[in-house]
Amino acid sequence: AVVAHVVASGAGFVEDLDESFKENRKDDIWLVDFYAPWCGHCKKLEPVWNEVGIEMRSMGSPVKVGKMDATSFSSIASEFGVRGYPTIKLLKGDLAYNYRGPRTKDDIVEFANRVAGPLIRPLPSQHMFEHVQRRHRVLFVYVGGESPLKEKYIEVASELIVYTYFFSASEDVVPEYVTLPELPAVMVFKDGTYFVYDEYEDGDLSSWINRERFQGYLNVDGFTLYELGDTGKLVAIAVIDDKNSSVEHTRLKSIIQEVARDYRDHFHRDFQFGHMDGNDYINSLLMDDLTVPTIVVLNTSNQQYFLPDRHIESTEDMVQFINNILDGTAEAQGGDGLLQRIKRIIYDAKSTIMSVFKSSPLLGCFLFGLPLGVISIMCYGICTADTDGEVFEHEGAKKESGDRELTDEGSEEEQEEEKNGKYTELSDGELKQKDVMEKKKD
Repeated sequence: AVVAHVVASGAGFVEDLDESFKENRKDDIWLVDFYAPWCGHCKKLEPVWNEVGIEMRSMGSPVKVGKMDATSFSSIASEFGVRGYPTIKLLKGDLAYNYRGPRTKDDIVEFANRVAGPLIRPLPSQHMFEHVQRRHRVLFVYVGGESPLKEKYIEVASELIVYTYFFSASEDVVPEYVTLPELPAVMVFKDGTYFVYDEYEDGDLSSWINRERFQGYLNVDGFTLYELGDTGKLVAIAVIDDKNSSVEHTRLKSIIQEVARDYRDHFHRDFQFGHMDGNDYINSLLMDDLTVPTIVVLNTSNQQYFLPDRHIESTEDMVQFINNILDGTAEAQGGDGLLQRIKRIIYDAKSTIMSVFKSSPLLGCFLFGLPLGVISIMCYGICTADTDGEVFEHEGAKKESGDRELTDEGSEEEQEEEKNGKYTELSDGELKQKDVMEKKKD
């Protein structure tokens, strides 16, 4: 009863949207869930979405929370670029921002507050600067006055605000431990330290921010791994069991953490580090069963992966393994070639069938048994039809053969004509003698 009350009260803070939404939304900021009534993922999101509505209302946020049945109002959903369910978008003026993060209340609320606020947030004091550092694990800061770099910074922020925060500050507000080679400058604060953007070494500002928006070491899941694909980095993962506190599991995780921390200057442009709990996702990605604990390096851009050719015992072993990958001596497995794609199709089909039978054996028997039964009946009918055809052909052949025999032997009339023909072939004397004999008989 308590759960039902919470869900019902949460639903009161989420507006059901219809065709009038298109015209009435322009003066407000909206966080909208585009859903389909039959979608299982949408049903799973519904209680979370009600919690989001409660949270946004309780904090006095200007963002309104709504939901729209994208199947009933497909034209509106199509205008907003909805191609799957559920799709979460924040609509701010003429702009629409897609949410791609984990579907939890806290993550969705943070996304809404970040995107709904100013694009570049000013830091007016050192106290505010320290407060922001404590609150955010990763933040980007522009230091300096008006410049082409600031214009580029604003442009990048408008694109990547869905992922991280962007701030600006004057030089006297920056912490004393920060050393800037020149102004203006762009910095990222994370992992307990900071890094300054260098156009010569780091390339395009947008690419650099996209790479640096992650912490140096992550707890990697399927969604994070998908997002890391946009960075162009290889992902070095310790595949462990978080519930297992044995020495081997702890040691591999520590090795990855040490490499991420102590060798950042060597590898951060090419590698992202982290650990993953369990091997289920990795097995489906690699189409192979990996022994836990283990270490694997993934290239998410082309689905290649690297496995160490010997046991990783220390940080030095891991560094050597990474260097072998960089210089091309480590053997790459997998990939996105034709053979691998065929293998992927077969693997996905097998996995789908196994998951259906595992979750619901009766449903699996119905889904796959019924088509097999229909195909079997069709095959039986085809085979039976062929057999009957052969019998008819055999009988037809026999009839044709009989006709040929009858034709060779001739009909009675033809035989009589043949006899008459024989009489005509006799001589006249023989005919007279035959007539005399017949008269004697009479």
